[in-house]
Amino acid sequence: QVQLVESGGGLVQAGGSLRLSCAASGLIFSRHTMGWFRQAPGKEREFVATITWSGSYTRYADSVKGRFTISRDNAKNTVYLQMNSLKSEDTALYYCAAEFGEFGRPRFSNPVPGDFGSWGQGTQVTVSS
Repeated sequence: QVQLVESGGGLVQAGGSLRLSCAASGLIFSRHTMGWFRQAPGKEREFVATITWSGSYTRYADSVKGRFTISRDNAKNTVYLQMNSLKSEDTALYYCAAEFGEFGRPRFSNPVPGDFGSWGQGTQVTVSS
């Protein structure tokens, strides 16, 4: 059974930084593209960032480009999201997800939640202004 466990969320002032982690088990982690999504109250879940199985390709939502960095350590079965220059609009529940299938190709458009088959429970990020 696939299990994704996020950690690292919290309360931070605007302009600050946080690093989210997602520990994976129950799947061959090194074969799956991983992603981060977020959902604010009253809004739909939205794409934040994705990284291919090899770590060679990354993709970001325009709203976080230049501020967030996704990375992975396949030896530790963990994917990270480094978030800098945080803004109040980044406040949301952040989810880690594993894409359906193995050895997915780099995307030419932003993925949607339906592209991902396994999800964590989320970690709350709150940015105070």
